[in-house]
Amino acid sequence: MSCLKTEFLGVSMKNPLVTSSGCFGFGKEYQDYFDPNQLGGIVLKGITLEARDGNYGVRIAETPGGMLNCVGLENPGIDVFEQEIIPNLRKEGITTNLIVNINGKTMEDYIEIAKRVDKIDEIAIVELNISCPNVKDGGMAFGANPEVAGAVTREVRKVTKKPLVVKLSPNVTDIAKIAKIVEENGADAVSLINTVLGMAIDVKTKKPVLGNTFGGMSGGAVKPIALRMIYQVYEAVKIPIVGMGGILNGTDALEFLMAGASILSIGTGFFINPMVSLEIEKTLRDYCEQEGLKNIQEIVGIAHRR
Repeated sequence: MSCLKTEFLGVSMKNPLVTSSGCFGFGKEYQDYFDPNQLGGIVLKGITLEARDGNYGVRIAETPGGMLNCVGLENPGIDVFEQEIIPNLRKEGITTNLIVNINGKTMEDYIEIAKRVDKIDEIAIVELNISCPNVKDGGMAFGANPEVAGAVTREVRKVTKKPLVVKLSPNVTDIAKIAKIVEENGADAVSLINTVLGMAIDVKTKKPVLGNTFGGMSGGAVKPIALRMIYQVYEAVKIPIVGMGGILNGTDALEFLMAGASILSIGTGFFINPMVSLEIEKTLRDYCEQEGLKNIQEIVGIAHRR
């Protein structure tokens, strides 16, 4: 197992595999399938200051090579998160690293929630979500504007001492430029890609399928886009990358590492195969043995070394 041990932003992980926010609940939903402590970390469901019901109507639709979702950041709010969810996770034996994904409608929201999570000892890393494409306010508006992305990163950096990962949107013209800007404003790492904006239409009703009209597309079909963007961002910044977007098996994982991701975030893959992380872990261990690697981190960014 030592060949997969990873140090990420000063946090020790048993392997470079974490979950994608929103795809693994609060860490206990998959306990019937495997022990979540076998993951390097769990990125918890996105949290806002207030409780949110999410979007109305149809929230999920299947699409070739993936899925569309417009769940809309449904969550119980920071009060319940602090008082119930975090204490219960530890009581139920989940000891792996916890990463919190924070969201807001305004700059003030982001600042306030960052202050709150900074006081939660159990949280190892903060993921600042400025890239959610399936809510009608906040979210992607922050991630799509370089100046605003820099400003919200800078203000959140001021109020938390925890390692700060900024989650980037692929629905932009130049993701490498935005990555550079958030790096300059205090991000310790970036995570990419979030979902790609898409939609579906019901030809019988002649109306959009999703209640929110548009939603985020994820799954295997977005993998080439994610790889390309990670490759570009790796060359633009000096901070590490959390890679995600269509990782469904061990070969996908190896490609993301070679493109420049230091750790890997699995999302839609869990919906297809709840055991996917264990299968990927085995592939990575076997690869280290076959290639004579002391640690899997030796291949991070190797596709650039030509």
